Amino acid sequence: MKELYNQLFQKHTTKDNISYTYMDSLQRDIAIGSWEVNLQTNKATWSAMTRTIHEVEPEYKPSLEEGINFFLEGYDRELISILFDRAIKNQEPYDNEVQLKTAKNNIKWVRIVAYPVIKNNKTEKVIGVIQDITEKNNTLLELKLKEELIRTTFDNAPNAMASINLDGQILTLNNSFSDYLGYSKEELSGFPINTLSHPEDVDLVQQNSKDLVAGKSNKFQCEIRYIKKDKSIINCLLSVSILRDENYKPVHFIFHLIDITKRTIASKKVELLLKTTKQQNERLLNFAHILSHNLRSHSGNIEMLLDLMYTEVPEATNNEFVPLILEAVNKLSETIDNLNEVSTISADNNDDLQPSNLLDYTKKALANFSAEIKETKAIINIDIEEDIYVLAIPAYLDSILFNFISNALKYRHQDRTPKINLSAEQTKHYIKIDIEDNGLGIDLNLHKDKVFGLYKTFHNHKDAKGLGLYITKNQIEAMQGKVKVKSIINKGSVFSIYLKYETN
Repeated sequence: MKELYNQLFQKHTTKDNISYTYMDSLQRDIAIGSWEVNLQTNKATWSAMTRTIHEVEPEYKPSLEEGINFFLEGYDRELISILFDRAIKNQEPYDNEVQLKTAKNNIKWVRIVAYPVIKNNKTEKVIGVIQDITEKNNTLLELKLKEELIRTTFDNAPNAMASINLDGQILTLNNSFSDYLGYSKEELSGFPINTLSHPEDVDLVQQNSKDLVAGKSNKFQCEIRYIKKDKSIINCLLSVSILRDENYKPVHFIFHLIDITKRTIASKKVELLLKTTKQQNERLLNFAHILSHNLRSHSGNIEMLLDLMYTEVPEATNNEFVPLILEAVNKLSETIDNLNEVSTISADNNDDLQPSNLLDYTKKALANFSAEIKETKAIINIDIEEDIYVLAIPAYLDSILFNFISNALKYRHQDRTPKINLSAEQTKHYIKIDIEDNGLGIDLNLHKDKVFGLYKTFHNHKDAKGLGLYITKNQIEAMQGKVKVKSIINKGSVFSIYLKYETN
Protein backbone atom coordinates (compact mmCIF):
# COMPACT_ATOMS: atom_id res chain seq x y z
CA MET A 1 0.00 0.00 0.00
CA LYS A 2 2.83 2.34 0.90
CA GLU A 3 4.44 1.65 -2.49
CA LEU A 4 1.14 2.45 -4.27
CA TYR A 5 0.82 5.68 -2.29
CA ASN A 6 4.34 6.63 -3.25
CA GLN A 7 3.59 5.92 -6.93
CA LEU A 8 0.44 8.01 -6.83
CA PHE A 9 1.92 10.94 -4.98
CA GLN A 10 5.55 10.73 -6.05
CA LYS A 11 6.58 14.10 -7.41
CA HIS A 12 7.88 14.57 -10.93
CA THR A 13 9.48 17.76 -12.18
CA THR A 14 8.64 19.18 -15.61
CA LYS A 15 10.97 21.22 -17.81
CA ASP A 16 9.41 24.34 -16.19
CA ASN A 17 10.53 23.06 -12.73
CA ILE A 18 6.88 22.62 -11.66
CA SER A 19 6.35 19.52 -9.56
CA TYR A 20 3.42 17.16 -10.26
CA THR A 21 2.39 13.93 -8.60
CA TYR A 22 0.99 10.98 -10.55
CA MET A 23 -2.45 11.96 -9.19
CA ASP A 24 -2.00 15.37 -10.82
CA SER A 25 -1.40 13.69 -14.16
CA LEU A 26 -4.43 11.46 -13.70
CA GLN A 27 -6.65 14.43 -12.79
CA ARG A 28 -5.41 16.31 -15.83
CA ASP A 29 -6.28 13.40 -18.11
CA ILE A 30 -9.82 13.04 -16.76
CA ALA A 31 -10.30 16.82 -16.27
CA ILE A 32 -11.18 16.46 -12.59
CA GLY A 33 -9.30 18.40 -9.91
CA SER A 34 -8.96 17.68 -6.20
CA TRP A 35 -8.95 20.06 -3.28
CA GLU A 36 -8.56 19.99 0.47
CA VAL A 37 -9.23 22.38 3.36
CA ASN A 38 -7.37 21.62 6.58
CA LEU A 39 -9.46 23.05 9.41
CA GLN A 40 -6.59 22.69 11.90
CA THR A 41 -4.29 24.97 9.91
CA ASN A 42 -7.07 26.75 7.97
CA LYS A 43 -5.06 26.02 4.81
CA ALA A 44 -6.53 25.20 1.39
CA THR A 45 -4.73 22.98 -1.11
CA TRP A 46 -5.57 22.70 -4.80
CA SER A 47 -4.35 20.20 -7.35
CA ALA A 48 -2.96 21.33 -10.69
CA MET A 49 -6.25 20.57 -12.48
CA THR A 50 -8.21 22.54 -9.86
CA ARG A 51 -5.97 25.52 -10.54
CA THR A 52 -6.48 24.99 -14.31
CA ILE A 53 -10.26 25.00 -13.86
CA HIS A 54 -10.02 28.27 -11.90
CA GLU A 55 -7.61 29.67 -14.52
CA VAL A 56 -5.03 30.75 -11.96
CA GLU A 57 -1.23 30.57 -12.14
CA PRO A 58 0.39 27.17 -11.42
CA GLU A 59 1.99 28.45 -8.18
CA TYR A 60 -1.27 29.98 -6.91
CA LYS A 61 -2.06 29.11 -3.27
CA PRO A 62 -5.62 29.97 -2.23
CA SER A 63 -7.03 30.81 1.12
CA LEU A 64 -10.39 29.40 2.25
CA GLU A 65 -12.13 32.73 1.73
CA GLU A 66 -10.63 33.18 -1.75
CA GLY A 67 -11.75 29.67 -2.70
CA ILE A 68 -15.34 30.49 -1.70
CA ASN A 69 -15.27 33.85 -3.51
CA PHE A 70 -14.54 32.19 -6.85
CA PHE A 71 -18.14 30.95 -6.89
CA LEU A 72 -20.59 33.23 -8.66
CA GLU A 73 -21.82 35.96 -6.39
CA GLY A 74 -25.36 35.42 -5.21
CA TYR A 75 -27.14 32.08 -5.17
CA ASP A 76 -24.10 29.90 -6.06
CA ARG A 77 -21.72 31.46 -3.51
CA GLU A 78 -24.35 31.40 -0.76
CA LEU A 79 -25.19 27.75 -1.51
CA ILE A 80 -21.53 26.63 -1.35
CA SER A 81 -21.04 28.61 1.90
CA ILE A 82 -24.04 26.88 3.50
CA LEU A 83 -23.02 23.42 2.25
CA PHE A 84 -19.42 23.86 3.41
CA ASP A 85 -20.63 25.03 6.81
CA ARG A 86 -22.88 21.95 7.12
CA ALA A 87 -19.99 19.70 6.12
CA ILE A 88 -17.99 21.10 9.04
CA LYS A 89 -20.70 21.31 11.67
CA ASN A 90 -23.02 18.45 10.72
CA GLN A 91 -20.42 16.35 8.91
CA GLU A 92 -22.66 16.21 5.80
CA PRO A 93 -21.07 15.51 2.39
CA TYR A 94 -22.41 17.31 -0.64
CA ASP A 95 -22.47 16.97 -4.42
CA ASN A 96 -23.78 19.95 -6.39
CA GLU A 97 -23.56 21.71 -9.74
CA VAL A 98 -22.87 25.44 -9.45
CA GLN A 99 -21.28 28.28 -11.40
CA LEU A 100 -18.00 30.01 -10.70
CA LYS A 101 -16.11 32.94 -12.20
CA THR A 102 -12.48 32.18 -13.04
CA ALA A 103 -9.50 34.45 -12.53
CA LYS A 104 -9.89 35.37 -16.20
CA ASN A 105 -13.57 36.32 -15.64
CA ASN A 106 -14.92 33.30 -17.53
CA ILE A 107 -18.14 31.77 -16.22
CA LYS A 108 -18.00 28.00 -15.80
CA TRP A 109 -20.33 25.29 -14.64
CA VAL A 110 -18.62 22.91 -12.20
CA ARG A 111 -19.60 19.85 -10.25
CA ILE A 112 -18.16 20.04 -6.74
CA VAL A 113 -18.10 17.05 -4.41
CA ALA A 114 -17.04 17.32 -0.75
CA TYR A 115 -16.48 14.82 2.09
CA PRO A 116 -15.72 15.72 5.71
CA VAL A 117 -12.79 13.87 7.31
CA ILE A 118 -13.72 13.11 10.92
CA LYS A 119 -11.41 12.43 13.84
CA ASN A 120 -12.62 12.05 17.41
CA ASN A 121 -16.14 13.05 16.28
CA LYS A 122 -14.76 16.32 15.01
CA THR A 123 -14.33 17.46 11.43
CA GLU A 124 -10.61 17.71 10.89
CA LYS A 125 -10.61 18.55 7.17
CA VAL A 126 -12.89 18.65 4.12
CA ILE A 127 -11.65 17.02 0.93
CA GLY A 128 -13.26 16.89 -2.46
CA VAL A 129 -13.08 17.03 -6.20
CA ILE A 130 -14.17 19.58 -8.77
CA GLN A 131 -15.04 18.90 -12.42
CA ASP A 132 -15.54 21.38 -15.27
CA ILE A 133 -18.97 20.50 -16.74
CA THR A 134 -19.42 23.71 -18.75
CA GLU A 135 -19.38 21.94 -22.11
CA LYS A 136 -21.77 19.27 -20.89
CA ASN A 137 -24.17 21.80 -19.41
CA ASN A 138 -24.02 23.99 -22.53
CA THR A 139 -24.77 20.93 -24.66
CA LEU A 140 -27.65 19.98 -22.39
CA LEU A 141 -28.93 23.55 -22.44
CA GLU A 142 -28.69 23.61 -26.24
CA LEU A 143 -30.56 20.29 -26.42
CA LYS A 144 -33.14 21.62 -24.00
CA LEU A 145 -33.66 24.72 -26.12
CA LYS A 146 -33.96 22.60 -29.26
CA GLU A 147 -36.42 20.28 -27.54
CA GLU A 148 -38.40 23.29 -26.38
CA LEU A 149 -38.37 24.72 -29.91
CA ILE A 150 -39.52 21.41 -31.36
CA ARG A 151 -42.19 21.04 -28.67
CA THR A 152 -43.44 24.61 -29.17
CA THR A 153 -43.46 24.18 -32.95
CA PHE A 154 -45.23 20.85 -32.58
CA ASP A 155 -47.86 22.16 -30.14
CA ASN A 156 -48.63 25.32 -32.11
CA ALA A 157 -48.31 24.03 -35.67
CA PRO A 158 -51.31 25.11 -37.80
CA ASN A 159 -51.73 21.54 -39.06
CA ALA A 160 -52.57 18.55 -36.89
CA MET A 161 -49.69 16.31 -35.78
CA ALA A 162 -49.58 13.23 -33.56
CA SER A 163 -47.31 10.32 -32.73
CA ILE A 164 -49.05 6.95 -32.86
CA ASN A 165 -47.63 3.75 -31.39
CA LEU A 166 -47.34 0.59 -33.46
CA ASP A 167 -50.65 -0.64 -32.01
CA GLY A 168 -52.43 2.41 -33.38
CA GLN A 169 -52.87 4.33 -30.10
CA ILE A 170 -52.28 8.08 -29.86
CA LEU A 171 -49.16 8.85 -27.80
CA THR A 172 -48.76 12.61 -28.18
CA LEU A 173 -50.72 15.18 -30.16
CA ASN A 174 -50.67 18.92 -30.75
CA ASN A 175 -53.37 21.51 -30.23
CA SER A 176 -54.51 21.45 -33.86
CA PHE A 177 -55.05 17.69 -33.73
CA SER A 178 -57.48 17.98 -30.83
CA ASP A 179 -59.10 21.07 -32.41
CA TYR A 180 -59.59 19.25 -35.72
CA LEU A 181 -61.42 16.36 -34.07
CA GLY A 182 -63.20 18.31 -31.35
CA TYR A 183 -61.74 16.33 -28.43
CA SER A 184 -59.43 17.45 -25.63
CA LYS A 185 -55.85 16.20 -25.54
CA GLU A 186 -56.67 14.14 -22.47
CA GLU A 187 -59.57 12.43 -24.24
CA LEU A 188 -57.43 11.50 -27.25
CA SER A 189 -54.33 10.38 -25.37
CA GLY A 190 -54.14 6.58 -25.66
CA PHE A 191 -57.15 6.56 -28.01
CA PRO A 192 -57.05 4.10 -30.97
CA ILE A 193 -56.71 6.34 -34.04
CA ASN A 194 -58.55 3.97 -36.38
CA THR A 195 -61.76 4.22 -34.35
CA LEU A 196 -61.89 7.90 -35.42
CA SER A 197 -61.70 7.05 -39.12
CA HIS A 198 -64.75 6.91 -41.33
CA PRO A 199 -65.66 3.18 -41.61
CA GLU A 200 -65.08 3.25 -45.37
CA ASP A 201 -61.55 4.68 -44.93
CA VAL A 202 -60.13 2.44 -42.18
CA ASP A 203 -58.37 0.08 -44.59
CA LEU A 204 -56.50 3.00 -46.20
CA VAL A 205 -54.31 3.44 -43.12
CA GLN A 206 -54.09 -0.16 -41.92
CA GLN A 207 -52.62 -1.66 -45.09
CA ASN A 208 -50.21 1.22 -45.72
CA SER A 209 -49.07 1.15 -42.07
CA LYS A 210 -48.11 -2.52 -42.46
CA ASP A 211 -45.96 -1.58 -45.47
CA LEU A 212 -44.24 1.13 -43.40
CA VAL A 213 -43.41 -1.30 -40.58
CA ALA A 214 -42.16 -3.89 -43.09
CA GLY A 215 -39.87 -1.27 -44.64
CA LYS A 216 -41.58 -1.44 -48.03
CA SER A 217 -42.05 2.34 -47.97
CA ASN A 218 -40.93 5.33 -45.91
CA LYS A 219 -44.19 7.27 -45.94
CA PHE A 220 -47.59 7.38 -47.55
CA GLN A 221 -50.21 10.03 -48.23
CA CYS A 222 -53.95 9.77 -48.82
CA GLU A 223 -57.23 11.62 -48.43
CA ILE A 224 -59.20 10.34 -45.48
CA ARG A 225 -62.32 11.20 -43.53
CA TYR A 226 -62.44 11.37 -39.72
CA ILE A 227 -65.51 11.52 -37.50
CA LYS A 228 -65.40 14.39 -35.02
CA LYS A 229 -66.75 14.29 -31.49
CA ASP A 230 -69.94 16.01 -32.66
CA LYS A 231 -70.34 13.24 -35.31
CA SER A 232 -69.62 15.61 -38.21
CA ILE A 233 -67.15 14.59 -40.92
CA ILE A 234 -63.79 16.24 -41.52
CA ASN A 235 -61.91 15.64 -44.78
CA CYS A 236 -58.16 15.48 -44.34
CA LEU A 237 -55.00 15.05 -46.34
CA LEU A 238 -53.10 12.50 -44.24
CA SER A 239 -49.32 11.99 -44.39
CA VAL A 240 -47.86 9.13 -42.35
CA SER A 241 -44.18 8.40 -41.76
CA ILE A 242 -42.40 6.06 -39.34
CA LEU A 243 -39.70 6.74 -36.77
CA ARG A 244 -37.02 4.05 -36.34
CA ASP A 245 -34.26 3.58 -33.75
CA GLU A 246 -30.54 3.20 -34.43
CA ASN A 247 -31.11 -0.49 -35.20
CA TYR A 248 -33.78 0.39 -37.80
CA LYS A 249 -36.46 -1.00 -35.52
CA PRO A 250 -39.84 0.81 -35.84
CA VAL A 251 -40.64 2.98 -32.83
CA HIS A 252 -43.86 4.81 -33.71
CA PHE A 253 -45.79 6.47 -36.53
CA ILE A 254 -46.01 10.22 -37.13
CA PHE A 255 -49.38 11.43 -38.42
CA HIS A 256 -49.71 14.80 -40.14
CA LEU A 257 -53.20 16.05 -41.02
CA ILE A 258 -54.29 18.98 -43.17
CA ASP A 259 -57.97 19.93 -43.07
CA ILE A 260 -59.21 19.98 -46.66
CA THR A 261 -62.93 19.95 -45.86
CA LYS A 262 -63.57 23.36 -47.42
CA ARG A 263 -61.48 22.45 -50.44
CA THR A 264 -63.34 19.15 -50.85
CA ILE A 265 -66.74 20.85 -50.60
CA ALA A 266 -65.62 23.54 -53.07
CA SER A 267 -64.24 20.88 -55.42
CA LYS A 268 -67.54 19.00 -55.36
CA LYS A 269 -69.41 22.24 -56.06
CA VAL A 270 -67.11 22.94 -59.00
CA GLU A 271 -67.59 19.39 -60.33
CA LEU A 272 -71.35 19.75 -59.99
CA LEU A 273 -71.24 23.17 -61.64
CA LEU A 274 -69.11 21.85 -64.52
CA LYS A 275 -71.44 18.90 -64.95
CA THR A 276 -74.47 21.18 -64.89
CA THR A 277 -72.80 23.65 -67.29
CA LYS A 278 -71.88 20.84 -69.65
CA GLN A 279 -75.42 19.53 -69.64
CA GLN A 280 -76.81 23.03 -70.18
CA ASN A 281 -74.38 23.65 -73.04
CA GLU A 282 -75.37 20.37 -74.63
CA ARG A 283 -79.05 21.27 -74.30
CA LEU A 284 -78.41 24.77 -75.69
CA LEU A 285 -76.44 23.31 -78.58
CA ASN A 286 -79.20 20.84 -79.33
CA PHE A 287 -81.74 23.63 -79.04
CA ALA A 288 -79.73 25.78 -81.46
CA HIS A 289 -79.56 22.95 -83.98
CA ILE A 290 -83.26 22.14 -83.61
CA LEU A 291 -84.20 25.81 -83.78
CA SER A 292 -82.08 26.49 -86.87
CA HIS A 293 -83.39 23.31 -88.53
CA ASN A 294 -87.05 24.04 -87.83
CA LEU A 295 -86.79 27.74 -88.69
CA ARG A 296 -84.98 26.86 -91.88
CA SER A 297 -87.87 24.55 -92.79
CA HIS A 298 -90.45 27.26 -92.14
CA SER A 299 -88.51 29.98 -93.97
CA GLY A 300 -87.98 27.56 -96.86
CA ASN A 301 -91.72 26.90 -97.03
CA ILE A 302 -92.48 30.62 -97.08
CA GLU A 303 -89.90 31.20 -99.85
CA MET A 304 -91.42 28.33 -101.85
CA LEU A 305 -94.93 29.76 -101.40
CA LEU A 306 -93.71 33.18 -102.54
CA ASP A 307 -92.08 31.59 -105.60
CA LEU A 308 -95.39 29.84 -106.39
CA MET A 309 -97.24 33.12 -106.04
CA TYR A 310 -94.85 34.81 -108.49
CA THR A 311 -95.35 31.90 -110.90
CA GLU A 312 -98.99 30.90 -110.46
CA VAL A 313 -100.62 34.11 -109.26
CA PRO A 314 -98.34 36.96 -110.44
CA GLU A 315 -101.12 39.53 -110.06
CA ALA A 316 -101.17 38.79 -106.31
CA THR A 317 -97.57 39.93 -106.00
CA ASN A 318 -98.13 43.32 -107.54
CA ASN A 319 -98.35 45.16 -104.23
CA GLU A 320 -96.01 46.81 -101.78
CA PHE A 321 -96.22 44.06 -99.16
CA VAL A 322 -94.89 41.01 -101.03
CA PRO A 323 -91.40 42.49 -101.61
CA LEU A 324 -91.26 43.34 -97.93
CA ILE A 325 -92.27 39.79 -97.00
CA LEU A 326 -89.60 38.41 -99.36
CA GLU A 327 -86.95 40.66 -97.82
CA ALA A 328 -87.99 39.58 -94.31
CA VAL A 329 -87.75 35.91 -95.32
CA ASN A 330 -84.29 36.45 -96.78
CA LYS A 331 -83.11 38.17 -93.58
CA LEU A 332 -84.61 35.31 -91.53
CA SER A 333 -82.61 32.78 -93.57
CA GLU A 334 -79.47 34.86 -93.07
CA THR A 335 -80.06 35.00 -89.29
CA ILE A 336 -80.52 31.22 -89.20
CA ASP A 337 -77.22 30.77 -91.04
CA ASN A 338 -75.46 33.07 -88.55
CA LEU A 339 -76.92 31.26 -85.53
CA ASN A 340 -75.90 27.93 -86.97
CA GLU A 341 -72.34 29.22 -87.50
CA VAL A 342 -72.14 30.46 -83.90
CA SER A 343 -73.33 27.11 -82.50
CA THR A 344 -70.87 25.21 -84.70
CA ILE A 345 -67.93 27.04 -83.15
CA SER A 346 -68.63 25.49 -79.74
CA ALA A 347 -68.90 22.04 -81.22
CA ASP A 348 -65.48 21.93 -82.92
CA ASN A 349 -62.64 20.12 -81.22
CA ASN A 350 -59.20 21.62 -80.60
CA ASP A 351 -57.67 18.41 -81.93
CA ASP A 352 -58.40 19.79 -85.42
CA LEU A 353 -55.64 22.40 -85.07
CA GLN A 354 -53.13 22.19 -87.91
CA PRO A 355 -49.86 24.01 -88.65
CA SER A 356 -50.88 26.69 -91.17
CA ASN A 357 -48.62 29.07 -93.08
CA LEU A 358 -49.76 32.53 -92.02
CA LEU A 359 -48.45 34.38 -95.06
CA ASP A 360 -50.26 32.04 -97.48
CA TYR A 361 -53.58 32.46 -95.64
CA THR A 362 -53.11 36.25 -95.48
CA LYS A 363 -52.54 36.51 -99.24
CA LYS A 364 -55.53 34.25 -99.89
CA ALA A 365 -57.75 36.44 -97.69
CA LEU A 366 -56.57 39.61 -99.42
CA ALA A 367 -57.34 38.07 -102.83
CA ASN A 368 -61.04 38.13 -101.90
CA PHE A 369 -60.89 41.94 -101.78
CA SER A 370 -58.78 42.65 -104.85
CA ALA A 371 -61.58 44.57 -106.56
CA GLU A 372 -62.43 46.62 -103.47
CA ILE A 373 -58.74 47.33 -102.77
CA LYS A 374 -58.38 48.55 -106.36
CA GLU A 375 -61.53 50.64 -106.20
CA THR A 376 -60.62 52.34 -102.90
CA LYS A 377 -56.90 52.55 -103.78
CA ALA A 378 -56.19 50.98 -100.40
CA ILE A 379 -52.54 50.65 -99.37
CA ILE A 380 -51.73 47.16 -98.08
CA ASN A 381 -48.49 46.49 -96.19
CA ILE A 382 -47.54 42.92 -95.28
CA ASP A 383 -44.75 42.23 -92.78
CA ILE A 384 -45.05 38.47 -92.24
CA GLU A 385 -42.11 36.06 -92.61
CA GLU A 386 -42.57 33.15 -95.00
CA ASP A 387 -41.74 30.53 -92.34
CA ILE A 388 -44.30 31.60 -89.72
CA TYR A 389 -46.83 28.88 -88.99
CA VAL A 390 -49.77 29.01 -86.57
CA LEU A 391 -51.83 26.18 -85.12
CA ALA A 392 -55.31 26.76 -86.52
CA ILE A 393 -58.48 25.27 -87.90
CA PRO A 394 -58.06 26.26 -91.56
CA ALA A 395 -61.68 27.36 -92.05
CA TYR A 396 -61.46 29.52 -88.93
CA LEU A 397 -58.18 31.13 -89.96
CA ASP A 398 -59.74 32.01 -93.35
CA SER A 399 -62.78 33.46 -91.60
CA ILE A 400 -60.74 35.46 -89.04
CA LEU A 401 -58.50 37.13 -91.61
CA PHE A 402 -61.46 37.71 -93.96
CA ASN A 403 -63.49 39.43 -91.21
CA PHE A 404 -60.72 41.74 -90.00
CA ILE A 405 -59.67 42.78 -93.51
CA SER A 406 -63.33 43.24 -94.45
CA ASN A 407 -63.91 45.49 -91.44
CA ALA A 408 -60.78 47.52 -92.18
CA LEU A 409 -62.12 48.27 -95.67
CA LYS A 410 -65.78 48.57 -94.71
CA TYR A 411 -65.17 51.08 -91.89
CA ARG A 412 -62.58 53.17 -93.73
CA HIS A 413 -62.46 56.92 -93.23
CA GLN A 414 -63.98 58.78 -96.14
CA ASP A 415 -61.44 61.61 -95.98
CA ARG A 416 -58.29 59.53 -96.51
CA THR A 417 -56.92 56.62 -98.48
CA PRO A 418 -57.41 53.31 -96.61
CA LYS A 419 -54.21 51.85 -95.22
CA ILE A 420 -53.95 48.35 -93.78
CA ASN A 421 -50.79 46.98 -92.14
CA LEU A 422 -50.59 43.22 -91.52
CA SER A 423 -47.65 42.03 -89.40
CA ALA A 424 -46.68 39.04 -87.25
CA GLU A 425 -44.08 38.24 -84.60
CA GLN A 426 -43.32 35.26 -82.39
CA THR A 427 -43.64 35.63 -78.61
CA LYS A 428 -42.97 33.05 -75.89
CA HIS A 429 -46.36 31.36 -76.18
CA TYR A 430 -48.02 32.79 -79.28
CA ILE A 431 -47.70 34.17 -82.77
CA LYS A 432 -48.97 37.72 -82.44
CA ILE A 433 -50.76 38.98 -85.57
CA ASP A 434 -51.47 42.72 -85.81
CA ILE A 435 -54.05 44.08 -88.28
CA GLU A 436 -53.84 47.86 -88.20
CA ASP A 437 -56.03 50.32 -90.13
CA ASN A 438 -56.52 54.08 -90.32
CA GLY A 439 -60.29 53.93 -90.40
CA LEU A 440 -63.14 55.29 -88.26
CA GLY A 441 -61.95 53.67 -85.01
CA ILE A 442 -64.06 52.61 -82.02
CA ASP A 443 -64.78 54.59 -78.87
CA LEU A 444 -63.37 52.08 -76.35
CA ASN A 445 -64.31 54.26 -73.38
CA LEU A 446 -67.92 53.74 -74.42
CA HIS A 447 -67.79 50.27 -75.95
CA LYS A 448 -64.79 48.57 -74.30
CA ASP A 449 -66.79 45.62 -72.91
CA LYS A 450 -69.03 45.32 -75.98
CA VAL A 451 -66.53 45.20 -78.85
CA PHE A 452 -66.86 41.44 -79.28
CA GLY A 453 -70.46 41.16 -78.15
CA LEU A 454 -73.18 39.46 -80.18
CA TYR A 455 -75.14 41.84 -82.42
CA LYS A 456 -73.08 44.86 -81.24
CA THR A 457 -72.44 47.57 -83.86
CA PHE A 458 -70.51 50.82 -83.49
CA HIS A 459 -71.14 52.65 -86.78
CA ASN A 460 -74.21 53.38 -88.87
CA HIS A 461 -73.06 51.22 -91.74
CA LYS A 462 -75.85 49.62 -93.77
CA ASP A 463 -74.08 46.19 -93.77
CA ALA A 464 -73.22 46.16 -90.04
CA LYS A 465 -74.86 43.17 -88.36
CA GLY A 466 -72.82 42.85 -85.13
CA LEU A 467 -71.89 39.24 -85.84
CA GLY A 468 -68.41 39.40 -87.39
CA LEU A 469 -66.36 40.27 -84.31
CA TYR A 470 -68.40 37.97 -82.07
CA ILE A 471 -67.88 34.99 -84.38
CA THR A 472 -64.22 35.87 -84.92
CA LYS A 473 -63.49 36.07 -81.15
CA ASN A 474 -65.17 32.70 -80.58
CA GLN A 475 -63.20 31.14 -83.43
CA ILE A 476 -59.92 32.50 -81.99
CA GLU A 477 -60.70 31.20 -78.50
CA ALA A 478 -61.77 27.84 -79.93
CA MET A 479 -58.18 27.58 -81.21
CA GLN A 480 -56.78 28.37 -77.71
CA GLY A 481 -55.93 31.93 -78.73
CA LYS A 482 -57.00 35.40 -77.69
CA VAL A 483 -57.67 38.78 -79.25
CA LYS A 484 -57.08 42.37 -78.09
CA VAL A 485 -57.97 45.72 -79.57
CA LYS A 486 -56.59 49.26 -79.44
CA SER A 487 -58.59 51.99 -81.11
CA ILE A 488 -58.96 55.75 -81.28
CA ILE A 489 -61.96 57.47 -82.83
CA ASN A 490 -61.12 58.87 -86.33
CA LYS A 491 -57.55 57.58 -86.02
CA GLY A 492 -57.97 53.85 -86.60
CA SER A 493 -57.75 50.48 -84.88
CA VAL A 494 -55.23 47.72 -84.18
CA PHE A 495 -56.57 44.23 -83.63
CA SER A 496 -53.96 41.89 -82.12
CA ILE A 497 -54.64 38.17 -82.61
CA TYR A 498 -52.66 35.64 -80.54
CA LEU A 499 -52.54 32.10 -81.94
CA LYS A 500 -50.54 29.11 -80.74
CA TYR A 501 -47.64 27.78 -82.74
CA GLU A 502 -46.29 24.25 -82.97
CA THR A 503 -43.91 24.15 -79.97
CA ASN A 504 -46.72 25.44 -77.75
